[in-house]
Amino acid sequence: MIENPPKESEKQIESVDKALTILECFSDTEPELSLKEISEITGLYKSRILRLCGTLAAHGFIIRLQGSNYRLGPRLMMLGKIYERSNTLISLARPVMRELASLTGESTKLFVIEGKKRICLVREKGTYPLQYAIDEGQSLELYAGAGGKVLLAYTSEDLRHEILNKTLTRLTPSTIVERDRLEKEFEAIRKLGYASSQGEMVPEVAGMSAPVFDHENRVIAALTIAGPIQRFSSDRREESLEHLLASARKLSQLLGNPK
Repeated sequence: MIENPPKESEKQIESVDKALTILECFSDTEPELSLKEISEITGLYKSRILRLCGTLAAHGFIIRLQGSNYRLGPRLMMLGKIYERSNTLISLARPVMRELASLTGESTKLFVIEGKKRICLVREKGTYPLQYAIDEGQSLELYAGAGGKVLLAYTSEDLRHEILNKTLTRLTPSTIVERDRLEKEFEAIRKLGYASSQGEMVPEVAGMSAPVFDHENRVIAALTIAGPIQRFSSDRREESLEHLLASARKLSQLLGNPK
């Protein structure tokens, strides 16, 4: 059987792909990497990494330090700021999330669907010394955790069925993986207008999340607060939920939602 050649838009330039793979090696916990470490992460030969990093450094995407260590360069920050300024959701969400973090003391996150998972688009730290922190851009499952369940509850039936038709991994003893139980939760989330979870993604971490609606009344994000389970007692939970729902409504209104 003769396969059709890929469309131009589907073709990938191998050298560009490898250069981007190098950039993706860096993180908050690993802001500086040696040539050896990059080679171990990517599986690329050191000679090739040197050539690719030389090109990236020439354009400001990477900085070479003394020896053979590298850091991300200022060009990425410039592009990130352009992206943030052009993304209405991010620019509108940050002040709302800072206020929510101040009111509840807990870290706040804004999740959106990316493919078959969710990513943290925005994160704001709370006021407590002990926080549940994840990185902006970090990818998480949709079926576990308050933020994921909100997105999955309001997404299209096709995507929800595609995810639930697969065997789900139990991330912790509290993760719900039974389809019928999840479907009942989604129904309750749509009725109540929020989701809660305890220890589903990480043991001893609880969270609550509410949907964010756009001007066409579509759910485009999930606004979430999360922290240690012991800080989510019934009394404090009710107060935090009130702040969460008010913040989600505020952000929705800023996005043009009339309700």
